[in-house]
Amino acid sequence: MTQDKHTSPKMSFKERINNTTKKSWISACIWGLIYIVFIIWVAWNDWTSLAWLLLLPIILDMFITHYIPWTWWKKYGPNQPTENKTLFVIFSWIDAILFALVAVYFINLYLFQNYQIPSSSLEKSLLVGDFLCVDKMSYGARVPNTPLSMPLVQHTFPEWLGGGKSFFSHPQWEYKRLKGWRAIEKGDIVVFNFPTGDTVCSKAPNPDYYTLCHQYGKQVVEKRTDRFGEIVVRPVDRRENYVKRCVATPGDTLQIIDNVVHINGIPEPKRDGIQLNYFVVTDGHVLTPSYLNKIGISKEDRHKIDTDVYLFPLTQEMKGQLENNPHILQIIVQPEEQGGFVYPLGHTSWTRDNYGPIYIPKKGDKILITEENFWIYNRIANAYEYKPMRIGEYYTFKMDYYWMMGDNRHNSADSRYWGFVPEDHIVGRPMFIWLSIDKDQTGLFNRIRWKRIGQTNFD
Repeated sequence: MTQDKHTSPKMSFKERINNTTKKSWISACIWGLIYIVFIIWVAWNDWTSLAWLLLLPIILDMFITHYIPWTWWKKYGPNQPTENKTLFVIFSWIDAILFALVAVYFINLYLFQNYQIPSSSLEKSLLVGDFLCVDKMSYGARVPNTPLSMPLVQHTFPEWLGGGKSFFSHPQWEYKRLKGWRAIEKGDIVVFNFPTGDTVCSKAPNPDYYTLCHQYGKQVVEKRTDRFGEIVVRPVDRRENYVKRCVATPGDTLQIIDNVVHINGIPEPKRDGIQLNYFVVTDGHVLTPSYLNKIGISKEDRHKIDTDVYLFPLTQEMKGQLENNPHILQIIVQPEEQGGFVYPLGHTSWTRDNYGPIYIPKKGDKILITEENFWIYNRIANAYEYKPMRIGEYYTFKMDYYWMMGDNRHNSADSRYWGFVPEDHIVGRPMFIWLSIDKDQTGLFNRIRWKRIGQTNFD
């Protein structure tokens, strides 16, 4: 069998066009249309990106003209004069794997991403073991800061692949976001890169590096590699992914009074899933696992402080159920003093339960920097916008900022501890739960929370 005539170097352009199959024309039109739509999307806020349309002839050549031998390895296929089964199989696999990697890379960057809920900070809205499909188009997908990275791996290869960085630090592209369908609204659950994840202790990622330095001293943290590990620096899009609820948007003023969030002086709408930690005092009666399962308290959230004292995160509904138990003598909210250090570290008397007021900057805001607000906004200037900020001068913000909190208010590392979330850290919003695994259960089918699969409402 002779070489395919589409790849013959002697064939003229007209002959190549005339000898193209209908299937090839359909494929060329579909992929060409996808490419054009994508470039228009990319160029929506930057018309210079339309220059990428100059690459359209490459798609034409891949399906129609074949000047470049894209599938040269097929000449080693069955019934070919140069048949070589080993080479054909090897390059067939390479071709399939490369196509899959490129497809996954672009889907993961611009369209959708998988995210697993690792902690209880958003319970009862999202549970540990929920797997989310995250929509990157709604808020506008980011052009990657680190374009050379392995798909499906955030920053580090798993140990069975040898560990180590899964991305190249260079080149680094500037922040750019494509056109989105909508803006972030108060109440949205949002996936974002961890703001203080720019510097990480490899053996102690939580609490973050800055909190550890405040608690133990920078020199101790950096010298005690046996305890804290190596200090790792990560670009924005390679920082750990977090998921929280947006409680304040750019231009809002937030204050927390006795665990109630107020936005611009108005208490936030009540949500059934909001939880606080409570000490539960019994008459000595043991609260059994089956009883706690019925109330909805997971194994991870059960803390026995003494023979007759427990510590649980509870919603108001769960608290009411416990209050009806005759063996329970008292239910006391956990004191605010047990909440730990809050942002900005060491510069206010604010607590986890009584916080602010604090203004959330929006792009273009011009604020006079004073001794009172310098430490609130100085991290923005140093770590996110790379501009000098001086007391007594006005500072103009380059980006929008957001305030994110977990629904499990006393078990959530959120903006109260590390401050603002810049717009360039926003990843996307959860669309639906595609799988949910309950690690407290046994047996494959018992562990799957079937009722949560497909859920789209996270309020």
